[in-house]
Amino acid sequence: MADNLNTKYTSAVEAIKTAILQGQYEAAKGVNRIQLAVYFGIGKYISLNTRKKNWGTGALKIISDQLQKELPGLRGFSERSLKNMRSFYEEWQMLDANSATAVAELQSINNQIDISNSIIISNIEEFPVESFFNVPFSHHLVIIEKAKEKKKRYYYIRRTAQENLSREGLKQLIASKAFENQDKIPNNFSKTISDSSLARKAVMMFKDEYMLNFINVEQIGERDAIDVDERVVEQQIVQNIKEFIMTFGTNFAFIGNQYHLEIYGVEHFPDLLFFNRELNCLVVIELETGDFKTSYLGQLMGYLSILDSKIKKPHENPSIGIVLCKSANKDYVEFVIRDYNKPMGVATYTTSEDLPDNLRKALPDIEQLKQLLNNTDK
Repeated sequence: MADNLNTKYTSAVEAIKTAILQGQYEAAKGVNRIQLAVYFGIGKYISLNTRKKNWGTGALKIISDQLQKELPGLRGFSERSLKNMRSFYEEWQMLDANSATAVAELQSINNQIDISNSIIISNIEEFPVESFFNVPFSHHLVIIEKAKEKKKRYYYIRRTAQENLSREGLKQLIASKAFENQDKIPNNFSKTISDSSLARKAVMMFKDEYMLNFINVEQIGERDAIDVDERVVEQQIVQNIKEFIMTFGTNFAFIGNQYHLEIYGVEHFPDLLFFNRELNCLVVIELETGDFKTSYLGQLMGYLSILDSKIKKPHENPSIGIVLCKSANKDYVEFVIRDYNKPMGVATYTTSEDLPDNLRKALPDIEQLKQLLNNTDK
């Protein structure tokens, strides 16, 4: 019986060694895909033999030790590593180019590990093919350990590949629940609002994007769309303030636009000022018609300092600031906003100008909306 097992392990060592050497030759060309294919193929081979109990207890240690002897200096094929390869295969078994039955039959006859066609991705909805092959194996292990749902895994695979994340950076990203918060406004609320329940409320209160479909720059006089500035957008929001509040959320009360703030003889005029009853705080919104810039946060910091010093009532919570701009890189915003000590977030908005023609034509124009609001007031 022992001789039979030793023969099996010798065959296993030879099969894995051949796959390693073949993979090293291909990987020398700098292709991460080959390395993943090697680990996937070896993982499949190990899975079939261990799960079907073709091998006895302690097989992986015996195989690993023998590999070290036959390939001196070999790294990454310890007992733990071989188990990781098995996990990698089993977690992504849907990518197996062949059925388990066909592979088992093939390997029982030839005792070979095919790495050339081990991973084939086709007709898998939303699967991030290119990103998958650009993510290192060690990062894949973190993802399959800490993200169990397919959509979560797809998300972190994309982020890892796009941002060239380190393994530690990936762990931090997952720990921050980036997937769960991807539709939430980029903010620093958890660091700047001491009451954790209030911080969570603030995160849930604001979205990362708002559809202000009552703003149609084509309807504003004779001005060219590209010349429309923040004041024009602000005026349309003020004219349609009910619509804006319905879009923005509940429990908002409008205080004013171009609200006058003054300190040490210096005047400031923030675009929009609200009070939110749920959060029990002032909310200042600064409008920008272009891309997000870090200077907007500095400006907002000044407004919040004055509001908290001069306007906020003693029983109210610290004021919150929101930059509302046309576009923003969420990850960049999250990075730069973290060192500010006032509660702030950055959201984006789209208008009827951004809609496809067929949808834009279906929306009422500004005059119709004004009439609608006037009728509501009666």
